[in-house]
Amino acid sequence: MSVAYREGTLQECVEAVEQISEFASKETVESLSERLEGKRHLILVAQEEAHILGFKIGYELDRDTFYSWFGGVTPRARNKGVAQTLLDEQEKWVRHQGYKRLKVKSRNQFPAMLRLLLRNGYVIEKFEEKDILIESRIHFVKPL
Repeated sequence: MSVAYREGTLQECVEAVEQISEFASKETVESLSERLEGKRHLILVAQEEAHILGFKIGYELDRDTFYSWFGGVTPRARNKGVAQTLLDEQEKWVRHQGYKRLKVKSRNQFPAMLRLLLRNGYVIEKFEEKDILIESRIHFVKPL
């Protein structure tokens, strides 16, 4: 698999979201850009030939903190290192920009993401309980 990792567009992220059944609400370019408006941000995509395989979107919370907000990998690219490489590329960019920490949150319903974060040195900072336990959020932080 010859995958290219590069800065991408919100449209490419939306194309990937459409293929990921775990996302309950589908995003649009407009809904994504609203969240990023006025914020320093990074949009990464993984691509093989004409296929977008995954994406990672993050933005600045403050001068020292970058938030890894939204990302995913399409079914055809699972268990092939795409999520790991997107995470590595984002961390490299965040370090290069001078941030001191990366924050991310995930949910109980995404065990593969939770394992990826723990394996990469992210530590649990907070647990945000929801009525439906599987939808509870786990907040992580990684000092850089």
